[in-house]
Amino acid sequence: MDVTNIAKLATSMAETGIRQEVGMTMLKRAMDIEASSAAQMIASLPQPQNLPAHLGNSINTKA
Repeated sequence: MDVTNIAKLATSMAETGIRQEVGMTMLKRAMDIEASSAAQMIASLPQPQNLPAHLGNSINTKA
């Protein structure tokens, strides 16, 4: 290997690392936005009224 090939390889490796960091940052940002949107949707649901206290406390997982 000559010096130019080593320099090209080092540059390529650095660019790959930066691309991966940018990709991970964008993924984390998208996940934060989705979590925020889901929380807003849940908060916007109307609260049930006039239901007995025992309703809504468990989930039937055998059905």
